[in-house]
Amino acid sequence: MTASSPVLCLASASPRRRALLASIGVPVTVKPCNIDETPLSGELPDAYVLRLAIAKAQAAASLTDLPTLGSDTAVVVDGRILGKPHNAMQGADMLRLLSDRSHQVLTAVAVTGPEGILSCCVATQVIMRKIDENEIADYWRTGEPADKAGGYAIQGLASIFVKEIQGSHSAVVGLPLFETAQLLRRQGVPIWERA
Repeated sequence: MTASSPVLCLASASPRRRALLASIGVPVTVKPCNIDETPLSGELPDAYVLRLAIAKAQAAASLTDLPTLGSDTAVVVDGRILGKPHNAMQGADMLRLLSDRSHQVLTAVAVTGPEGILSCCVATQVIMRKIDENEIADYWRTGEPADKAGGYAIQGLASIFVKEIQGSHSAVVGLPLFETAQLLRRQGVPIWERA
C-alpha cells in the first residue's frame, strides 16, 4: 500500500472534510450518498446530526470494503436548525439571525469498521459580531454562503464576522479532528501514514 492509497471511504462530497482528513494524513476515496435530510418531528438537533452522520456512513459502507466516515453539521439558534440557504433572501435572514449573538454548531461523525459503528457529536459555540445589511448583501454575492449550513463559512470570508469560538474550530468547518482521529484509530484506520 502506498501513502496515497485510500484507507477510508468518505461519505461526503465536501472538499472541506476531505482537506481536513488529508491534514491528518488520511487519504480517502469519496462516495457521497444522498439521504433525506428532513428533521423528524420533535427531533432534537444533536439527535438529528447524529442520525444523518450514521445514515451516510451506513449508505456508503455498502459500496466499499474500507472503513467509512459519515458526518453532518448543523447551525442551531434557539433550538432551531439552520440548513443551507436556498436563496439570497433566506441567506440574509440567517445572517441577520446570527448577527451580534452566540449560536451553536453541532457536528456529528460516524465511522463504520471492525468495531461496528462508532459515533460522536461535538458542540461548538460561535459568537458573531454585528453584521450590517451591506455586509450581508456583499457576502451573499461572493457565492460562499450558498452551500453552507447556517449560510456562512468560518474558514472563508465569513471569518471576519466571528468574534469568538468556544470549542472545536475544525468541527465548525465540518469535521472535529480530535474526536475523528480517536474514532478512526478505534476502527484501525492509520493516522499520519508516511511512505
